[in-house]
Amino acid sequence: MSRLDGKVALITGGARGIGKETARLMALAGAKVVVGDILESVGRETVESIRATGGAAEFVRLDVTKEQDWAAAIDTATRSFGKLDALVNNAGLFIGKGIEDSTLEDWNLLLSVNMTGVYLGTKLALPALRAAAQESEHGSAIVNVASIAGIVGSQLDPLYSATKGGVTLFTKSAALEFGRKGYRIRVNSMHPGVIQTEMGEKSLLTRAQRTGSNDTGPSKAFMAEATPLGRLGVPEDIAKAIVFLASDDARYMTGASLVVDGGVTAA
Repeated sequence: MSRLDGKVALITGGARGIGKETARLMALAGAKVVVGDILESVGRETVESIRATGGAAEFVRLDVTKEQDWAAAIDTATRSFGKLDALVNNAGLFIGKGIEDSTLEDWNLLLSVNMTGVYLGTKLALPALRAAAQESEHGSAIVNVASIAGIVGSQLDPLYSATKGGVTLFTKSAALEFGRKGYRIRVNSMHPGVIQTEMGEKSLLTRAQRTGSNDTGPSKAFMAEATPLGRLGVPEDIAKAIVFLASDDARYMTGASLVVDGGVTAA
C-alpha cells in the first residue's frame, strides 16, 4: 500500500462513502487527516473512528461552495498539523434528472458543488500546498474526484456529466499551470464507475425509476453484469487509488485521469 507518512491531507465530503474510506486509509497509511463535510455529526463520528485506531484526525464543517469555510478548513490543517500536503476534492452531488426535467436551480446547484467547490479548494489551498511542496522531495498533490461520466456521456444525469467533464479538464489545466510555474503540485483526477455508496444508490434508483420501479435490485444486477469484472465497486476500490495518487508513488503523474470502473468504459 502506498505510504503517506508525515503528510497532512484535507478530504472534502469526508464524512461518508468514498471520502470516509479515503480518510480512513490515508490515516492507516500514516497521514494526519482533516475531514471536511456539511454533515457534522457523521463527520465527527468518522474522525472518532480514525482516532480510535490510533490515527490523527480533525473535523471541520466545510461547505465547499463557501470561501470562508475553505479558509477555516485550511487553517485547521495548518494550525493542527503544521502544513497541508494533499487536497482531495471529493464532495459532489448527483440529482438524476434529464435536461427536460431539470431546472436552472438544479444546474446552478450542481455547478456550485461539483465545479465551484473544486475551483475554490484548488485556489484557496494553493498557498499551503505550495509551501509544503518546497519542503517535500516529491512535492504536494491534489486529487479531484470526477466520474466516468466526466469522460463519457450520461443518460441518467447529463448535468452531472457536464460538471464532471469540467472537473476533468480543470484538472489537466491546473496541472499544466502549476507545472509551468514550478509549484511542484501534482494535480490528477479520479474517475469512479458505479460505486456502492449513497450517491451510487441514487444513480441506481434513477435507472430503476426509468422503468417505473423503485426496486434497485434489477439495476444492480444489470450494472454488475455489464461490468467486465462482474461486480459493482465499493468505496475501498476508489479510496486505494486516491491514496496512491496522493502518495509519492505517483510522483511522476500529473494531469492524468485514473479510471477505476471495473472495465465499464473499456468497451
